[in-house]
Amino acid sequence: MGDFVVLLGPPGAGKGTQAELLAQALGVPHISSGELFREHLSRGTALGLLAREYIEQGGLVPDDVTVGMVIERLGQPDCHTGVILDGFPRTLGQAVALDGALSQRGQHVTVVPLIQARDEQVIRRLTARRTCQSCEAVYNLVFNPPCVEGVCDACGGKLYQRDDDNPETVHHRLYTYYKETAPLIGYYFAKGLLVEVNGEQTIEAVQADLRAAVEASRA
Repeated sequence: MGDFVVLLGPPGAGKGTQAELLAQALGVPHISSGELFREHLSRGTALGLLAREYIEQGGLVPDDVTVGMVIERLGQPDCHTGVILDGFPRTLGQAVALDGALSQRGQHVTVVPLIQARDEQVIRRLTARRTCQSCEAVYNLVFNPPCVEGVCDACGGKLYQRDDDNPETVHHRLYTYYKETAPLIGYYFAKGLLVEVNGEQTIEAVQADLRAAVEASRA
């Protein structure tokens, strides 16, 4: 069957970092809808151009665009034995579409960890985030600063603040999360798949809780 994990939580809760670690530990792909969008943006595809205005404003890309992109990725061979989904689904419509796509392959979501973090913590984390223009490595001026201000430790590239990390957009992203994504908590709770995890712990402690949740889902 494999481990089909959906990570939920507000922007800035650490889903991306935790998803990478969990994917490495389980030996399955980490699929981030945000990275899929950025890949399409960099390639200048029709989907990328369509998504650009929504991403830059901190809003949600229309479901049909997002679903098509992610379902296509899930159909690739490396996803047949499991996957860590980060940033998808974000709406009830996307969750239903995901269930349908997996069901056609005899699969289903196995566990949904909800990484919790307070609003003030989320705002503090996101407005301090910086990204490398060259290799896209991510730093945080509060929790994980670069050795040299404005310079990537990994490749020496220039660090910048993404448009969706400025204070005004961060507040809008939180509003969007509560309006569109929070209902998924009830959806997956009703299915018995939801597991709450304290996202304000150390990275190592959060990861241990996530692995424990996956292990328990196999029982």
